[in-house]
Amino acid sequence: MSGNEAMPPGTQQIDAQAARRQRRRLAGLDQPPWLHQEVAQRMLDRLPVIRLAPTAVLQSRPSLGGGDDGLRRQYPQATQLWVEPDEVVRQQWQQRLRRGLMQSVMDRLRGATPPELVAEAPAGASQLLWSNMELHAEADKPALVRRWHAGLAVDGCLMFSCFGPDSFIELRALYAREGWGPPAPDWVDMHDLGDLLVHAGFADPVMDQEHLRLTWKTPQDLQRDLRALGGNLAPTRSAGLRGRGWQDRWLRSLEALRGVDGLLGLSVELVYGHAFKPKPRLKVAAQTEVSLDQMRALVRGVGKH
Repeated sequence: MSGNEAMPPGTQQIDAQAARRQRRRLAGLDQPPWLHQEVAQRMLDRLPVIRLAPTAVLQSRPSLGGGDDGLRRQYPQATQLWVEPDEVVRQQWQQRLRRGLMQSVMDRLRGATPPELVAEAPAGASQLLWSNMELHAEADKPALVRRWHAGLAVDGCLMFSCFGPDSFIELRALYAREGWGPPAPDWVDMHDLGDLLVHAGFADPVMDQEHLRLTWKTPQDLQRDLRALGGNLAPTRSAGLRGRGWQDRWLRSLEALRGVDGLLGLSVELVYGHAFKPKPRLKVAAQTEVSLDQMRALVRGVGKH
C-alpha cells in the first residue's frame, strides 16, 4: 500500500509471526491469562443488556479468552461452536477434548456436550459471536472482523473486548527514556474500531472503555504477570536476545513505577464493543444479481414483519 492511499479503519502494525507464536503458547496453558479471565467475567456481566436467545454461540479463538462456562450457563440450550484458524492450536485442543483433559470443565457444566471445534465459522451459523481479548493482537484486523460478520446470522450480535491505546502507557515512557524501543504495539482507538465494524458491514456499533490500575509489590511479580499475558508484538521492538544484565537493569527500572501507595502500577485500558449484523441491502442497478443466500436472507427478513 502506497503512502498516498487511505489506510483501512483499524490498521495497526503487528508482528504476525510473533502473534502466532504468542497465541500458540497461551493456548498451551491450562487456563487463559489471568487478565483475560477477568475481562471475560466483565463481558458476561454485560450480556443481560443484549436480549438474545441464540440457538448457536460462536466463540472466536476461545483458548485466549475464557468465558465458556458463563456462556453455557447463560445459554444452556445453545450449540457452542469454537473457531480456531490455527491448525496447530486446533489439533492441540482436539487432543485435549479426546483425552478428557477438560473433564473438570465438563463436570461443572453437568454433562454438557463438548463444543464443535472448527477452522472456520460456517456462514450465518450463530446468533451470538464472542471474542475476548483477541482483536488487539490480530495482524489483519479488517479480515478478522469480516470473518466475524460472515459467521453471524442476520440480526445476530457480536461482542468483543481488547486492549485500548492507554494500556501500559507507563512502560512506553520508561522504554523511551532507556532507548529500548516500544514495549507494545500502538493499540487501536475504540473510535477507529467502531469505524472498522461499520466498514465490515455491522450496524449500530456501541463502544465502551474501562480504565484499570494494576498494582504489584515487587518487580518480579510484575514481570511474572506481564509474561503471562503474552509478549511484545511491535514490529519495531528491539531485536535479538538480551542477557541477565539487561534483565537486572529492567527490573531496577521498574522502581520508577511506584506510586504514593508504595506499589508498582500500570494502567490498562479495556475496550468493549457490540454490534449487530443487519439485513443485507441490495444495490439498485439496471441489472442486479442476487445470490441464493442473499435471497433467503431477504425472505427471512420480510417474513418477520
